[in-house]
Amino acid sequence: MTTQTEPMMQTGHRFDPLSEPDLFDNVRTKRIFAFFIDVIAVAILTACAAVVVFLLGIFTFGLAWILYAFLGQAIALIYTAVTLGGPAASTPGMRAMGLEMRLWHGARPYPLLAAMHVLLFWFSVSLLTPFVLLVSLFADRKRLLHDLVLGTVVMNSEALRQRHA
Repeated sequence: MTTQTEPMMQTGHRFDPLSEPDLFDNVRTKRIFAFFIDVIAVAILTACAAVVVFLLGIFTFGLAWILYAFLGQAIALIYTAVTLGGPAASTPGMRAMGLEMRLWHGARPYPLLAAMHVLLFWFSVSLLTPFVLLVSLFADRKRLLHDLVLGTVVMNSEALRQRHA
């Protein structure tokens, strides 16, 4: 009789790319498209928030316009923390591409971890250039550098539901 914990004890992770390759099929390509969908969503939300900040600036004699300095970053951080750290464990872009994030042991990410995930992504890309994305070519679960640091795994949602319901 096998249990859910046996694969984790053998490989150190719950999700094994050798025994469950369908969990990681086309994940890298889907993540790229999910990223672009999320960038568009954040841009739309930022534009809407910019209008609100403009109107607030009129009523506060320009004081609220200070918010423009970090509006885009704040929107992106809140967007990721709420969506990726929510019950769906994926951003709208990830959902559109059929992806879901889990911790290495199977738990769903929480909002603070989701915020750290996006911060580490932008920090690593800005410091180490986009070449940091090449890490996924050599990682067994097609993970990026910030995934490795935080212990997260991005997988196909449908395959995950079928195998680990």
